[in-house]
Amino acid sequence: MLTIAALAEPISHGLSQKAVELGRPLGFPITNSMVVTWIVALGLIVFAQLATRKMADVSSGPQNLLEWLIEGLYGLLESMMGHHLVERTFWFFGSVFIFILAANWVGLIPGVGSMGWGHYTAEGFQLEEPFFRGANADVNLTMAMALTFFAMWIVWGLRALGPLGFFKELFAPKGSTTGVLKLLMYVVFFAAGLLEVVSILFRPVSLSFRLYGNVFAGETMLETMAQVPYIAWLVQIPFYFLELLVGLVQALVFMLLTAVFTLLICQHHEEGSAAHD
Repeated sequence: MLTIAALAEPISHGLSQKAVELGRPLGFPITNSMVVTWIVALGLIVFAQLATRKMADVSSGPQNLLEWLIEGLYGLLESMMGHHLVERTFWFFGSVFIFILAANWVGLIPGVGSMGWGHYTAEGFQLEEPFFRGANADVNLTMAMALTFFAMWIVWGLRALGPLGFFKELFAPKGSTTGVLKLLMYVVFFAAGLLEVVSILFRPVSLSFRLYGNVFAGETMLETMAQVPYIAWLVQIPFYFLELLVGLVQALVFMLLTAVFTLLICQHHEEGSAAHD
């Protein structure tokens, strides 16, 4: 018989590698990681509305925090990518950093992953279907963000270079050569371009699994520490603060890697714009 537990501590099972389906209204599956994703998105929307509802010249409270965060991220990306490129792309990089950071930290709130349906055994309460799961501990979300970036990367590259320039950036030889050496450079750079295309196609996989793997590993570690007899709460404290740091680092890594990938495809166009200015 299923029972609801306020705060259930798993005894003999590890964290599920996939999200648990909570229901299927109108045939649409709802998982516990989707619920946390919606909660985080709604919370960020509410915070943004509160921070920008009454803008003041001298900011304070939520407005001050939001301005500090946006200005810091904008300045960091501008120093890497240049003014023209960050002006067009900051909406994505700033949003993805804030969302990943918020999702990572919300996943560490007590009760996320430890509250749900289960049953009692001789060893204690066995949690089977948690109501909530860290959003980025579900590879579906991290893959969706990586694929969204991949689509935007193509759009930004085509806008900056055009279809022909995009093709040349991948396959055309760099530098000036003549004669047989020029023909050889065409062959070499075309082969290198094919390898680059393979590398580009694997970027969504590496981006998604890097974020998912680190978040999932952190939650598994905290669950393992929770099984230590008598002093589980004490043992978890240093690892809890470590996961707060990991959540920040992983948000930065995802944002910076996607920013660097974008800069690499658009850098010649940006250098030309800077020279023109």
